[in-house]
Amino acid sequence: MRGFSVIAGALLILAPLAVAARDAAPAPAALDPVRLDSARKTVDHVFPEGTYARMMKGSMDAILGTVLDSVSAMPVQQIAAMAGMTEEEIGKLGETTLAEIMEIYDPAYRQRMEVTMRVTMEHMTGVMGRLEPEMRAGLARAYASRFTEAQLGELNGFFATPTGTLYAAQSMMIFLDPEVMQSMQKMMPVLMEEMPGIQTAAMTATADLPPPRSTCELTEAEWAKLAGLLGVPDAPKGDCDAEAAGGQ
Repeated sequence: MRGFSVIAGALLILAPLAVAARDAAPAPAALDPVRLDSARKTVDHVFPEGTYARMMKGSMDAILGTVLDSVSAMPVQQIAAMAGMTEEEIGKLGETTLAEIMEIYDPAYRQRMEVTMRVTMEHMTGVMGRLEPEMRAGLARAYASRFTEAQLGELNGFFATPTGTLYAAQSMMIFLDPEVMQSMQKMMPVLMEEMPGIQTAAMTATADLPPPRSTCELTEAEWAKLAGLLGVPDAPKGDCDAEAAGGQ
């Protein structure tokens, strides 16, 4: 579960950032073709074709068992705190772990999670593989805009040496080294422990904002616009009568 949470969280964070970058960034200046060609050679060294696939497989092999062990050992009280339950409600749960509960609900829990995570990562590998050419092209433009032709030549000259070749080949994969992964795993309990406080702080910071409107509070014009955005003849309005009765 935590593995999926990390993935989902990363996507949720990166998606709006990507949109913001797309919408806010000025049109890129034209790059010198010679400089861009040197940058492509640099990318060939540090991010060769197939890097995403190697990283996805390497990350799965490195973290699968550790993630499952860590998730299974999570106290249900900690999970409840993340879900926003009150301290009184949390105190009634007892000091048990997710694994102890799942042994009752689903004896095949661990195997199911392992298979699910592997299948998910395999599909993500395919998706990332399709995106890799554009990623490599973006990296080349980034290198070309940040380094001069002379600097790129020095980088490529270094990468042509035995030490440079080894460094370039390991520059991305080193993040999957067991030493690095163990350090990252140590961060997770701290982050999970802090999550309820972060959620509370976010709620406090937004307390002065008006609450989101329900679908029943939209005007007819807004309904029509929503239906158009969704590409449907009529946007679903829900049970507004029941909502009105519940608010009385």
